[in-house]
Amino acid sequence: MALSRLRNPVISRAPSLLRARLFSSTCRSLPCSSRVLSSFADVEGTLSRTTSVPIFGRLHGHSSKMKSRIGVRYFSSADPLQTVVGMPALSPTMSQGNIAKWRKKEGDKINVGDVLCDIETDKATLEFESLEEGFLAKILVPEGSKDVPVGQPIAITVEDPDDIKNVSIPAGSGSEVKEETSEKSIGNEEKKQQTSSLKTNTADLPPHFVLGMPALSPTMSQGNIAKWRKQEGDKIEVGDVLCEIETDKATLEFESLEEGFLAKILVPDGSKDVAVGQPIAVTVEDPNDIESVKTSFSGDRMLQEDKPVQHDPTPKTKAQNTSFSRISPSAKLLIVEHGLDASSIPASGPRGTILKGDVLAAIKSGIGSSKISSSKEKQTPSPQVKSQTGSPGLSGLKSTLPQADAYEDLPNSQIRKVIATRLLESKQSTPHLYLSSDVILDPLLSFRKELKENFDVKVSVNDIVVKVVAMALRNVPEANAYWDVKKGEALFSDAVDISIAVATDKGLMTPIIRNADQKSISAISLEVKELAERARAGKLKPNEFQGGTFSISNLGMFPVDHFCAIINPPQAGILAVGRGNQVVEPVVGADGIEKPGVVTKMSLTLSADHRVFDGHVGGAFLAALRSNFSDIRRLLL
Repeated sequence: MALSRLRNPVISRAPSLLRARLFSSTCRSLPCSSRVLSSFADVEGTLSRTTSVPIFGRLHGHSSKMKSRIGVRYFSSADPLQTVVGMPALSPTMSQGNIAKWRKKEGDKINVGDVLCDIETDKATLEFESLEEGFLAKILVPEGSKDVPVGQPIAITVEDPDDIKNVSIPAGSGSEVKEETSEKSIGNEEKKQQTSSLKTNTADLPPHFVLGMPALSPTMSQGNIAKWRKQEGDKIEVGDVLCEIETDKATLEFESLEEGFLAKILVPDGSKDVAVGQPIAVTVEDPNDIESVKTSFSGDRMLQEDKPVQHDPTPKTKAQNTSFSRISPSAKLLIVEHGLDASSIPASGPRGTILKGDVLAAIKSGIGSSKISSSKEKQTPSPQVKSQTGSPGLSGLKSTLPQADAYEDLPNSQIRKVIATRLLESKQSTPHLYLSSDVILDPLLSFRKELKENFDVKVSVNDIVVKVVAMALRNVPEANAYWDVKKGEALFSDAVDISIAVATDKGLMTPIIRNADQKSISAISLEVKELAERARAGKLKPNEFQGGTFSISNLGMFPVDHFCAIINPPQAGILAVGRGNQVVEPVVGADGIEKPGVVTKMSLTLSADHRVFDGHVGGAFLAALRSNFSDIRRLLL
């Protein structure tokens, strides 16, 4: 439409308000960004359409509700009153998102609170809700679209249903979005190709929803399916646990926020390294649609099985030749581990070399399943005959047989992988400052005994150490800080949140005692016990182990006198607590004369980020610790 036909644009009295509700239970607040409206005028002074940049409001605590003002309405002689809905920025780091599913179809009426679509961001999957009534006139970005930039139009809404047929589609949307999506999917890895091929086969299926692997923590890029709680065909209620997912932090429960039926499980129990966003299951609303959806998705085996190793015709022709001259080291280990007959495995490597991919392909197809040991028993030629008929690869394989039982490969959990990465990163990027001091433990032991005898309150030494450290951080606030890499400066924390190192079967977890300086020792004791039990069971929620301002690692229950702990970024300090030892040293008696006496001493070692701590701050913190240990009763004030 020519610019001369446009009338003055009019922004409606109430721009469209949309709300996004995060699937997880907690989230931090996000700062508000301003709404930008820009008008452009041509040479003759005629105004073109007004453009809008979406904004997002503040994400509040537990309710996790985010409000966005999106869309600009305008009048013209040809265009109806319409609202262009853009892809919102639902997190500070979000620059693009994926349209997981449209809950409303074109022409549907929209009521206040209705969910328009599910948007998969860089953090989690969110519901996009409407706070105004209207009608969905046009969907500009279809389901499954990937990497939609923030601000790009995704839909158009109108107030009058008669205006649905007369909406004008903005430039840069519609078919162009589909073309960009298809072009990007061509260059993606195998998992994304599997997802795109899955969509092409489900166009004629009844209404269904493909569940993707969720991002259950900020650093999660992949996860493991520990266990499916629901089976195919089961009814799903709101709040039901679909499966247990092992993330890079802990094992979390994946709950359903909608009713329906589990039609197909695409990723079975025990699947490892499932990428975030990869389809893991399919649900339907009508139980009569289970069989049709299940049959269609069961035909697509590429979601559950890996592709063959051979990708071009050349290896296929070589696969017919079972003779070989050498075996790669990794292939030898696999042959010995699975007890395969190397002579029956096709060799696709250069000069007849059996590669690791050949052995994996043979394992899947069942080729060479006969045991090497059984073949030895059947063949009884002399050693000279064996040397003539045997190949160099087999002789080398036999020499490695005694060494195969010398070790065992243990699969590494996601938690241990992340712990290894973060510890290495901490030692390489954080300048560690180590300060040690011994404290007398006798006042603490006497106080603990008095609590048990007089008040029947049972607390551990570690519980009192947590309180002592929390009060020392309150007395020396410079120690309760962390290093901001982006700003290049130390930032002080108002709250004293102590992370407690807890050893579990899957790795080291650090549940947090929030506001430890404000809690009593008995309250800290109860909370530590509860969090430790949940950590060992893998039931911690993300907000219970993410964050913290200072850490404590206590090995006093083992014969460890002293050790140095590694800082847990972004924290700036961790206190290593050793066991208590009885030593003989001079003690000043009531008469002022020094006499030899037996005291119980405990070694404390502070590991501090030297960018935040200097010697003065570290010394002041240890001095506060010694003062608190010498007079435990002051903690009750």
